[in-house]
Amino acid sequence: MSSIDWTVLIFTLVAVVVYGVFIGRGQKSNESYLKADNKMPWYIVLIGIMATQASAITFLSAPGQAYTDGMRFVQYYFGLPLAMIVICITFIPIFQRLNVYTAYEYLENRFDKKTRVLTSLLFLFSRGLSTGISIYAPSIILSSVLNWNIYLTNVLTGGILLIYTYVGGAKAIAHTQKLQFLIILGTMAFAGYLLIQNMPNGIGFNDALYLAGKSGKLNVITTEFDWKDKYNIWSGLIGGFFLALSYFGTDQSQVGRYITAKDNTNAKMGLLLNGLVKIPMQFAILLIGALLFAFFSLKPAPIYFNERSYQHLKETKPEQAAVFEKEHKDLQTKFNAESKEILRLKETHSLQLNKTIQDFKNTQTQVKALHGRVEEAINHSNYNAEKTDTNYIFLYFVKNTLPVGMIGLLFAVIFLASWGSISAALNSLAACSLKDVHLIFKKEIPDEATELKYSRLHTLVWGIFSIGVAMFATQMGSLIEAVNVLGSLFYGPILGIFLVAFYYKKINGANVFISAILSEIAVIAVYKFDIVSFLWLNVIGAAAVIIFSAIGLLFYKQKAVNS
Repeated sequence: MSSIDWTVLIFTLVAVVVYGVFIGRGQKSNESYLKADNKMPWYIVLIGIMATQASAITFLSAPGQAYTDGMRFVQYYFGLPLAMIVICITFIPIFQRLNVYTAYEYLENRFDKKTRVLTSLLFLFSRGLSTGISIYAPSIILSSVLNWNIYLTNVLTGGILLIYTYVGGAKAIAHTQKLQFLIILGTMAFAGYLLIQNMPNGIGFNDALYLAGKSGKLNVITTEFDWKDKYNIWSGLIGGFFLALSYFGTDQSQVGRYITAKDNTNAKMGLLLNGLVKIPMQFAILLIGALLFAFFSLKPAPIYFNERSYQHLKETKPEQAAVFEKEHKDLQTKFNAESKEILRLKETHSLQLNKTIQDFKNTQTQVKALHGRVEEAINHSNYNAEKTDTNYIFLYFVKNTLPVGMIGLLFAVIFLASWGSISAALNSLAACSLKDVHLIFKKEIPDEATELKYSRLHTLVWGIFSIGVAMFATQMGSLIEAVNVLGSLFYGPILGIFLVAFYYKKINGANVFISAILSEIAVIAVYKFDIVSFLWLNVIGAAAVIIFSAIGLLFYKQKAVNS
């Protein structure tokens, strides 16, 4: 990067850290540190919810996801609006009425202490791991740009955001998320504009969309039902509904955002607007990936977007790399020529156009196959890097195309997006481990200052834990997919516990405790044997808790009759 880009990057990050420390100063109690004194208006709640979900993974990995697999990932969010309605009707009034610090406090009142602790531990484990992945995402940037070791950049990335998270708590997080998200949305919109402006040969937006469509990248709706297909309208509506219901209704990283609201109305407005805004926002981010495919259909694309990984292959297996590069050059020349011919003929609707489109698709298949062979060769070269280059596609465009200054700002954006979600996650992890585990076994706290000290200590410990997880995140492929798969392994049983708590009053704590453990085992088994795609795990986990609990209730009744 240029000195101007470095200046923009460093200034933006330092400004956010200083602002977070300033706005969060003067913390004197856990009510303020963990819940921001319940003073947040609806628009802060909305931005906090969206910023917590839209991490660096969203802006780094989603364009690459669309580039490789098309835009069908957006169907993952189709169940979100309905889930927001259910949460507003059932979850928020209960949490607000009980004035809870964590969602799992309610479970002790409804069931017992061990159910509260079990549910909190499931959350802590899943969110702790996914937070580590979220730290790893921006670390890729530093590693790629500076040519630094990825383990060092994990420590730097996770350590910097700990400053204002440790000092300022929920208040600092809420206000920095507001600033971060405004910068993020404005910069990403401008990046999309520059992508169109940099299309070669005067190609416009409609031409780029046409090419993306012919390449199959605008596959927004997939109606065919397939249990193993990760992204179709059915898995999105049903599996996505259960995932969103669990994530926004029972995951403390999100619950912690709307329990800071002034009242029920502000909490509900923030959630409902999130349900309306999230799908078009995600659509726009994925569209950038589809347009990137059109961009590299018209201009030479690299043989592999993770340049450091490919450089390692060239150094260790130069002859194999030379063969790959010759084939790649021939295919790219052919692919670029066919793309331009399609645009030249697109208004003719002729047989020649149809033939060129078919040739274009065949070449696209060959390019994809070559990429797969290159990827396999890299993965077999004992190089400790990502399994795919999905997370580098957007980065490659930024580094090699955008003007000076904009590159530094976009790198800053990915950091800011990461910090927004990670800081909220650390705050929620600290709240749960303190309130649901630590204080349950240590009732005697001398004063508020000591409890606040414990909260900060828990924040620090979870920050270190997440950095440790990031050290092992290099082999997870597409990060946006990895973090959602991880969540789906635990969200279903957690949601099932809450659904039983809300709607099945006859079921007791001992019953649901055993049912939750059995359900978690069942979900892991279904995932291990690859029976269905990951979104369905949320449905299976929630349904299993309900079914096992119902069976347990029948068994209890039968036992009572026999006795």
